[in-house]
Amino acid sequence: MPDTTCHMSMSLDGFVAGPDQSRENPLGKRGLELHGWHIGDPRANDADKTATEWLMRPRGAYVMGRNMFGPVRGDWDEDWKGWWGDEPPYHAPVFVLTHHPHDPIRMEGGTTFHFVTDGFDAAYAAAREAAGENGVDIAGGASTVRQALAAGVIDELTLDIAPVLLGSGERIFDGTEAFGFEPVEVLHSPLATHIRYRRVG
Repeated sequence: MPDTTCHMSMSLDGFVAGPDQSRENPLGKRGLELHGWHIGDPRANDADKTATEWLMRPRGAYVMGRNMFGPVRGDWDEDWKGWWGDEPPYHAPVFVLTHHPHDPIRMEGGTTFHFVTDGFDAAYAAAREAAGENGVDIAGGASTVRQALAAGVIDELTLDIAPVLLGSGERIFDGTEAFGFEPVEVLHSPLATHIRYRRVG
C-alpha cells in the first residue's frame, strides 16, 4: 500500500501558523519565519535542500483544510482559486475539507481542487482512490493534520522545527493523545531541524 505522508514546519512551541491569520498574513503574524529554510533565506544549507526535496516530491493526491485553501469563510461568495496562482504546486487532485459545497476547480498543471463536505474520512478515501499507487499527502493545516493523526493514516511525518517562539497561533498537536512514531532521519541547519518520522507498527 502506498505511503501517506505529511510534512509541516513548526515553531519550538508547537505552532504551525502564527496568530491573526488573514488574507494579508495567511500564515499569521511571523508565520513566514517558520519557512525560511525553503523560501530563499541565504543561510539555507544542504540539509534544507534535502528537506525541500522531501517536501516537493510528487504525490498522487492531497488532502487539505479550507483554511489552508484560502481566507474565504462561510458560503463561497467570491471567486477564490487558492493562494498559488494559475498553476499550483500540487499537479494532482487536491481534496479540500469544507462545510459548504463547491464545484471542482481545475487549474493549470494538473491540479484540480475537489471540495468535500462529509468529513476527513471521506476526503481521505477519495484521495486514496485518486492517488492509485502514488500515495497521498496530508497538506495541512493544523486541524486537518490532527484529524489524520487521530485516524491513524499517516505513515511518514516530517517536521521542520524552526528556532522560533510564536507564543500563539495554530498548534499541530493539541488534543493528540498518542504519537506512535519514531525518528528515522534528522538533518539540521541554522534555520530548522528536519526530523523524518515513521509510524511504529
